[in-house]
Amino acid sequence: MFQMISRVLAAFCWLAVLAAADGSAAESIDLLADGMQLNDHWVVVEGVLSPSEKPGGIIWSKETFTDFEVSIEYKTSEKCNSGLFFRTDPRNPVQGGFEVQIASPGLYSGKHVVGSLYDAKEPAAAAGKPDGEWNEMTLRCQGPHIHAVLNGQEILDLSIDDWETPQQNPDGSKNKFTTALKELPRTGHIGFQYHGHPVWIRNVKVRSLDKSTSGT
Repeated sequence: MFQMISRVLAAFCWLAVLAAADGSAAESIDLLADGMQLNDHWVVVEGVLSPSEKPGGIIWSKETFTDFEVSIEYKTSEKCNSGLFFRTDPRNPVQGGFEVQIASPGLYSGKHVVGSLYDAKEPAAAAGKPDGEWNEMTLRCQGPHIHAVLNGQEILDLSIDDWETPQQNPDGSKNKFTTALKELPRTGHIGFQYHGHPVWIRNVKVRSLDKSTSGT
């Protein structure tokens, strides 16, 4: 009798796990389907976001996100400089949010290389693929914790609370931010940057971890 009850309880637990997993999957948002504020500088063709014939600026998500996980695939052109912006105010992207650098491998150094938290933290690994090849990146933000993986290699694992001083990183180096990073808002838009050279982005999936997405 005891064994039968144990089996029944185990089965219910397994069903609960499956239901939770299904619920998480159902909450994923395909940003390129209908989640971006499209303009005449960007186009989506066959599921790929790219600069239009008159490119420029940053394209933003319609919704804002607080705690979330976003996965993307991207491909760079020669000498490409782009970025995955997050928790950012579109009215002030330079000072009002965060960016994981997307760039051609070898183009920059230090806290500006591909996979860096721009101007704040260099990546733990040089994981970017050559221009013309698709890269896979996953970024997870939960409270102060920021974690990112590029092509299967962990590149960022940090607490933004460690950035306590304006224009200074925890290692003593300078950064561009006039506000200490720990004081920046932890809710904002996701965006992709055109900075003079084409970049291609596809399979952008976002899963909210806090149930608190909101409209623009």
